[in-house]
Amino acid sequence: MMHRGIVLAIVALPLFFSEGNAQNESTNGWHLRDYSQDSYYGISINKAYTFLKEKHKAGKPVIVAVLDSGVDTTHEDLRPVLWRNPKEIPGNGIDDDGNGYIDDVYGWNFLGGKDGRDVSRAPDEKTRIYNRLKLKFAGKQIDTPSLPAPEKDQYTLWQKVCAEIGSKDPMDERVELLYAEVTAKALKRHNLVLCREMGVEEYTVNKLEQFVPQTRQGREAKLGYLKFMKFMKVDGEEKNVTIISEIEEEVEGQKAAIEARENPFDPRAEIIHDDYYNLADRFYGNSDVMGPANSSKHGTHVSGLIGAVRNNGIGVDGVADNVKIMMLRVVPDGDEYDKDVALAIRYAVDNGAKVINMSFGKYFSPEKRWVDSAVKYAELHDVLIVHASGNESTDVDVKENYPNCFLKQWRTNATNFINVGASGDPKISGSITAEFSNYGKEKVDVFAPGVRIYSTFPGGNHYGNLQGTSMAAPIVTGVAALLRSYYPDLTAVQVKKILEESTIKPDATVISIKPGSKSEEFPFSLLSKTGGIINAYQAVVDADAARFASTVTEPPAKPTPPAANTATQKTTTKTKK
Repeated sequence: MMHRGIVLAIVALPLFFSEGNAQNESTNGWHLRDYSQDSYYGISINKAYTFLKEKHKAGKPVIVAVLDSGVDTTHEDLRPVLWRNPKEIPGNGIDDDGNGYIDDVYGWNFLGGKDGRDVSRAPDEKTRIYNRLKLKFAGKQIDTPSLPAPEKDQYTLWQKVCAEIGSKDPMDERVELLYAEVTAKALKRHNLVLCREMGVEEYTVNKLEQFVPQTRQGREAKLGYLKFMKFMKVDGEEKNVTIISEIEEEVEGQKAAIEARENPFDPRAEIIHDDYYNLADRFYGNSDVMGPANSSKHGTHVSGLIGAVRNNGIGVDGVADNVKIMMLRVVPDGDEYDKDVALAIRYAVDNGAKVINMSFGKYFSPEKRWVDSAVKYAELHDVLIVHASGNESTDVDVKENYPNCFLKQWRTNATNFINVGASGDPKISGSITAEFSNYGKEKVDVFAPGVRIYSTFPGGNHYGNLQGTSMAAPIVTGVAALLRSYYPDLTAVQVKKILEESTIKPDATVISIKPGSKSEEFPFSLLSKTGGIINAYQAVVDADAARFASTVTEPPAKPTPPAANTATQKTTTKTKK
């Protein structure tokens, strides 16, 4: 899911304090605004719809597949836009459409068991690889030249994993985690005191700033809580329950990652019971696309950004106004599994999706060949894939992350794959760049708003802010769906090219801080292939002109795909980004 790890930030809290004032002006929905009209570097969505209306354009429904953690199917702003399998009768326990997935009404949960249980947390990919191969290679003298090619690849991967795991002293990790847990507990104690004194269970940062405690304990709790909020640059409208939940999830995730290396566990084997290394064993999982409690926040937020009902007077407006969102649950708390991703892409294509959103990623992909084959399958069926580049402030031209557009079997780049970085706004984040975003002049195609983004939360009628390239990608997905709705003759390749060539380049005088740096100014144009931010208005103008139709290269002729079932090659396990 590519969380921006909060543990180190918590550890640093007593050492650094960032002054700041809560904003009076609401920034909710800033990502949809237009710079010339609103002075925010958003995507100009209202101008896009005004243009389409003036052109008397009518959109057609477009199915968008969201590969993510799950979705709240009861949400007021999402219920009308959820895809429903027209060939499946809900709840009858029968595979009515014969596709191998029983009662797949909203999509499919590849992290579920036949008994209704779900995988909520999984070890990261490098830990899975380490645990899988340590009996084979740990502490042994390996004669590399004599190894068969598959085992040589395994050994190379083992060495890479060991180098990354060994780059940090385990004791340092434990100390950092302990420090983070202590700080998180202190924040929860502050919250309990504040809830009692304010007489409420929920409050925002802005409301707390206005509250005057009557006791010394209350004043200390307010000071401690607000110190943390300001350091983390938390939005003034963020609720305490959301903040506490996020912190608990991050700390527990870090704890699980450490413990998984010391005491290996395999929730997949316990719950899903598939033959993981046999891609032909694909009819596992269940129909519960929401997943376990609290698992669907990420996917619900992403789905709202793409297609929450527009202009209904409640909640938020999604980017696209005529979509049906198909949920495919493949992202646990931890790293996704390559097999699930590959099969979910194929499910999406086979069931009519025209755009696929993938707001997840990792730095090891032992079964990349399966994912590559699925990306190629989508390419051959004219389906666009939008992927989030990651949140580690990393140059992905140097450090490869997955999934990506390079199809190793074919030794070429997929023409239907867009990799997205996260932009900000000087008034919100102090820079046009998001300090956490991955970047790459060759391997990141475009940027889109990804800082303090307001969208749907689980709970039926809840909303809130998240940030990350996970938010930037669905904004691009929404614009892609908009183009495919109003200009259905455009191919996936043509839509990708329009999205790239219609980006808006910020003025050279706009401050751009290099991701990962607090002050190093860096040309925004060098952070991605296009050097620009996605813009819906310019995209529909260019689509209407259709000036790329005769110049865009179509996908190559269909090659012979590699064999799907590679069960005999017992390769490594996976790891988290």
